[in-house]
Amino acid sequence: MILVLLGTQNNSFVRLLEAIQKNIDEKIITDEVIVQAGFTKFESKDMKILSLIDKEELSKLQDEADLIITHGGVGSIISSLKKGKKVIVVPRLKKYDEHVNNHQLQIARRFEQEGYVKHVINLKNLEKVIKSMDEFIPRPYESDESNVLTIIENYINNN
Repeated sequence: MILVLLGTQNNSFVRLLEAIQKNIDEKIITDEVIVQAGFTKFESKDMKILSLIDKEELSKLQDEADLIITHGGVGSIISSLKKGKKVIVVPRLKKYDEHVNNHQLQIARRFEQEGYVKHVINLKNLEKVIKSMDEFIPRPYESDESNVLTIIENYINNN
């Protein structure tokens, strides 16, 4: 199962769901797809789309997922990594009015540089990255106060 996490902010991320639907239509994605869509409105006969999911149910879905595709929210990324999941991060971008700035792009790049995730900026590359995930072995995430990712997480959570 592929779990798609779009967060709970009042920002739409239709662009990502359109790309996932395209990969389903082209038979790149053949697994069940469950989407935590937040405020993104999207219709699909192929994906199970849920607006908001309580923390307990979300945790269960993360446990069951073989792959997680998420927006660049630190909470979604770290909670998935703590469960040892393979994660593709697709940051929301300012140029598409998906966010107020490009901080998710910076976060996605940093997590990939550290070996935790793969990230996709141009959604034309989503197919290639999905196919590469079988061989990808993510670096295990360990919480550490000196870890730059923890610093980023704390900064975002406190601002």
